[in-house]
Amino acid sequence: MTVDLVIGLAGEAIKATLLLSAPMLIVGLVVGLIVSIFQAVTQIQEMTLTFVPKIVAVLVALIIALPWMINLIVTYTQNLFTNIPMYIR
Repeated sequence: MTVDLVIGLAGEAIKATLLLSAPMLIVGLVVGLIVSIFQAVTQIQEMTLTFVPKIVAVLVALIIALPWMINLIVTYTQNLFTNIPMYIR
């Protein structure tokens, strides 16, 4: 294995990780911002109000994005397994 190959594999792994986590992180960020604006406008400072909507929204985003995420990770794994002979040269 060459250094370029290892760097390429690490780059692909990081790219896959970022793509897999992006939908939930973006939804959590948007919902958190909306809840924070709502709390600032209404002056309600309840701590549980920040967590429950975020948890529900992230779970909904996970359910919606799950087929795409599974397809992405299966494609990545298939490419990784297919190229094993090239890696061990």
